[in-house]
Amino acid sequence: MDREHRLKRLRFRAWHRGVKEADLLIGGFFDRYSAGWNVEEIALFEVLLEEQDVDIMAWAMGTEPVPARYAGSLINDLQTLTYVPISR
Repeated sequence: MDREHRLKRLRFRAWHRGVKEADLLIGGFFDRYSAGWNVEEIALFEVLLEEQDVDIMAWAMGTEPVPARYAGSLINDLQTLTYVPISR
């Protein structure tokens, strides 16, 4: 599968998690960072999407330790949380 189709599929999966908070966190993260990802980062994000939303959200917010397999720039970017739109 080429990069464009792979990213399109991942975007759908990132924005359709089943819980609005997870959609905003994971989908917003994807929209903000995916254009700059290399092949390895795309593959890691694919694996990350197999995790439970509550775990991903806990890692992003720092309430649970990040598993070693995800340690690195992808999780560091996820933990910035500046990509989540907040409306009042």
